[in-house]
Amino acid sequence: MMRAALPVASALLVAACSMPRPGSVGPSLPSDPEDRSMRLEELHDRVRAPGLDDRRFTAEQWWSIVEPSLGGAVTSEEIGRSAEGRPLRLLRFGTGGTTVLLWSQMHGDESTASMALADLIRWFDEDAETDPVLGEIARGASVYMIPILNPDGAARFQRRNAQGVDVNRDARRLQTPEGRALEATVTRLDPDFGFNLHDQDPAIRVGRSDRQAAIALLAPAFNEARDVDDKRLRAMQVSSLLVEAMTPLVGDHIAKYDDAFNPRAFGDLVGAWGASTILIESGGWADDPQKQHLRRTNFVGLVTALHAIANRRWGDYDAAVYDSLPFNGRRLPDLLVAGGTLALPGMPALRGDLLIDYDRPLLREGGRISDVGDLEGVAAQDTLDATGLYLIPFGDALDERGALQVGRPARFLLTEDSAGTRVRLRFDGSPRGR
Repeated sequence: MMRAALPVASALLVAACSMPRPGSVGPSLPSDPEDRSMRLEELHDRVRAPGLDDRRFTAEQWWSIVEPSLGGAVTSEEIGRSAEGRPLRLLRFGTGGTTVLLWSQMHGDESTASMALADLIRWFDEDAETDPVLGEIARGASVYMIPILNPDGAARFQRRNAQGVDVNRDARRLQTPEGRALEATVTRLDPDFGFNLHDQDPAIRVGRSDRQAAIALLAPAFNEARDVDDKRLRAMQVSSLLVEAMTPLVGDHIAKYDDAFNPRAFGDLVGAWGASTILIESGGWADDPQKQHLRRTNFVGLVTALHAIANRRWGDYDAAVYDSLPFNGRRLPDLLVAGGTLALPGMPALRGDLLIDYDRPLLREGGRISDVGDLEGVAAQDTLDATGLYLIPFGDALDERGALQVGRPARFLLTEDSAGTRVRLRFDGSPRGR
């Protein structure tokens, strides 16, 4: 049942009276964020599940890695089948009175948290009898996980399921088997807390800054008015906890996701159905194309959050910390090729910059032309200085008449001469020969 809403200002005033205090996450974890992060990073090094160094994997591969950790402290049950018949499984750890549900990879190409959940499961299995932190989690909470909600999308490493539907926009109609499985699980468990785990575009900045958003957090609105009732306030407090836990790993690269209510989205409706729901979006981090650093960041954040929830200490955190985060800002294009002379067959040469976006930005692969011309002053994540060089497009960068087309694959040579004989770089969807 939905609780009575509180005005936002009143809720934040209540929260501001409960700033984090020493020991707020429980006696068995250090209260100092830096010390706690160091301890949990060392833990992650020890329990990190092998075989997930590449973020592209199938559900079958993921389960083969996790299977040895199931059957003891972590139990498993099937809760449905995907559109193509792949099993959807729910895992459980702990027997405590606070119910927590985490679901990941409802978008098949958003796998960072799924890797971190594999690490959590290995820790749950190996240290359940010996680690006091795990003992507190198990006694205080019942932790449920749907690690890969969209296995058909994972098989193709695509956002949507095999029916072409975005599962995260199916919470209202419940037409997909994956969406129905999640809704039925939420109805059965009636969780106190929900963690909706995603990846976002790595090109998004923090607010108006040039800082890449490594993590974006959201305590979703449960209605159009974006009211803050007691359950949403708890989600905001847990989000503030996550800011504290993740800052030692990513600094001020944390943003807030757009909080407009979406009646089709699961995060929003799970909140409307009664859970304190927290969205974690993993963005990008420098020189981390496989998102292994953000995998670790998720692990540290989730352990800290589960421990505080099990100890019922979310109220020790100030919701205003979360509320003061800057929203996700602009998206920077991936690559600007600046200062070159554009030479097309049978046409006059001109000074022309080229803007490129990648289909697979973390790997810098699948580049497509997004703009051509005078792009001086345009900001991009990377800039390739082509001053003094000729830029000669080739292949399917050109249409059948030899014209350069925005939206086509980025294929070009950077050469020292207009004839294209002295090649400095070949760009064939990604840079070669630099």
